Amino acid sequence: MRQKRLTIIIVLFLSLSGCAWWSAKETRLSDPAALYRKGYDDYQRGRYEKAVESFQRLKEEYPLSDLAIRAEMGVADAHFSMEEYGSAESDYETFVNLHPANENLPYAMYQIGMCHYLQILGIDRDQTETMSTLKEFEKLMTRFPTSRFSFLAEKKVKECKNRLAEHEFYIGKLYFRMKRYKAALRRFEHLTNDYANVGLDYKVKFYLEETRKKLAQGEKKIGAK
Repeated sequence: MRQKRLTIIIVLFLSLSGCAWWSAKETRLSDPAALYRKGYDDYQRGRYEKAVESFQRLKEEYPLSDLAIRAEMGVADAHFSMEEYGSAESDYETFVNLHPANENLPYAMYQIGMCHYLQILGIDRDQTETMSTLKEFEKLMTRFPTSRFSFLAEKKVKECKNRLAEHEFYIGKLYFRMKRYKAALRRFEHLTNDYANVGLDYKVKFYLEETRKKLAQGEKKIGAK
């Protein structure tokens, strides 16, 4: 009988201590600061999905906590690091719209631009992402001209303009080789008017002159007939 009572006491103690341990764990994870630390630690260790879970829980359970705003940025950064640029862009845009006076606004706007920048294709492909990058970075530079993120964006703006010019030049040369001189001329004139001083001036001038010569020769042939 004594042995049986001892066994019951031991089992009961283990059960109670297990409940206490679980309760303490739940208490720690229910604390907003602890949730943020866990999310931050997971993020630093590359466990981005786990980080999102902690940050999302913090946002949902403690929306009035000061850390909830940081958690919003944490979710966006985690999606960005996972190369889920569509989700990241949406997260950053939500942050910008909800917190228009937050000190991290320039960073969030810069990251929106980077979501597009990292999806830019080669000069022989569609340049929608390049144009979107340019738009977002110029928006940042206009709104926060003295921000360090605007200085970073300025370099990317120059790169985007150069890429757009290279794309136009590529298409222009393609039309030229196909003997579609009118279409080529439009491209080269567009380059002259909108993309001066990006490093293509000499090449554009050459092809522009050659294209005009070809068009003039074509007109002479038509007139001779």
